[in-house]
Amino acid sequence: MNSAGARTHSPPVWFTSSYSNGAGGECVECATTDEYTLVRDSKGATGPVVTFQSGAWRSFVQDLRQSESTD
Repeated sequence: MNSAGARTHSPPVWFTSSYSNGAGGECVECATTDEYTLVRDSKGATGPVVTFQSGAWRSFVQDLRQSESTD
């Protein structure tokens, strides 16, 4: 907290999907905070960001992993 008692927030740290091949294909970047997961197009860093509550994002990823393991 700063001297006024307000929280200071650092900018999110973005990371590229592990499925990215680095050749500029279709890919997303994510960043996490205590409360949210942020998702954006890796080719459009200044474009729109989709925001998910962290619990909802965890459930989504768990469901994907479970689906992959049953295919």
